[in-house]
Amino acid sequence: MKRMIIFCMLFFCSTMVLTAASPRRVKYKQIHKKIEQLEAMVNDKDAELLHTPENPVEGCLSTAVTCFKKGIQKLKPVSNQDNAAFTQAIRIVSKLTYRGSGEQCDSTCESYEKKTPKKFLKGFANLMQ
Repeated sequence: MKRMIIFCMLFFCSTMVLTAASPRRVKYKQIHKKIEQLEAMVNDKDAELLHTPENPVEGCLSTAVTCFKKGIQKLKPVSNQDNAAFTQAIRIVSKLTYRGSGEQCDSTCESYEKKTPKKFLKGFANLMQ
């Protein structure tokens, strides 16, 4: 009977460990959610066009993330009323880190097409998925 209880407890614990979301996945979901919030708050009229990486190859993901992090700092809110929430969302998204495979990438931020802030954020959201 004692062995059966221990077995059941181990089975239950291992099941819980397997179903728990990894901290990295939770962090990426939070960043993705903040990007979607920024899409609603960003000024898209008379705004600076930003280099937007689209479909980067595996070795250039680190460069793409760096381009998005640089571009995110150039975004402006639609109105001053959203400034606090906008600033907080920018801060959270800027904390994104990506450790690449160490491969050298030939592309730079300037090699990507410039797009509006909303398209820039959509591209960033696509990369996060």
